[in-house]
Amino acid sequence: MPATGDSFRWRISVAEIGASGPFSDFRGYQRKMVLLRGLGLSLSFADGEQRRLQQVGDLVEFDGARGAHCELLAGPCVDLNLMVADAIPGVRARVQNLNAALAVEARAGESLMIFAISGAVLIAPPSGAVETLDPWDLALVSQSEPAATWLRSAATDVAAQVFLANLRDT
Repeated sequence: MPATGDSFRWRISVAEIGASGPFSDFRGYQRKMVLLRGLGLSLSFADGEQRRLQQVGDLVEFDGARGAHCELLAGPCVDLNLMVADAIPGVRARVQNLNAALAVEARAGESLMIFAISGAVLIAPPSGAVETLDPWDLALVSQSEPAATWLRSAATDVAAQVFLANLRDT
């Protein structure tokens, strides 16, 4: 459970980081964080490790129990946060540039989370019509059987960028 508040299986949010400072303790959760806007930040962990997010789309993953301090590099930033309970193992998270059509596989009993970081994204789920995600829109595709969801940039001259995460439903 988070240091304060109710427990959850997973949570996704967009947050503005307006000042440098410590991150909240999310013991029992794995964190996936992507830079969406701004000139970057540096995370310093209690064990001395440092990680930087300097470009839109940079991704960092870490245990929510690790003490982390955030230092803004040049002003406020906006980030995407996916926090997943330790009880959901095997989460696969990544950032993908859609230079061409891409088939994203989901296993039976798994949901595919799709967040458009930049550019509009066309989504063709296994059991539905093509949908468009505008920047910062989120889609969740759940499958009872293994299947692929097709993604591609809506614009032919610019590659959209997406955050993808595969999560077990049970």
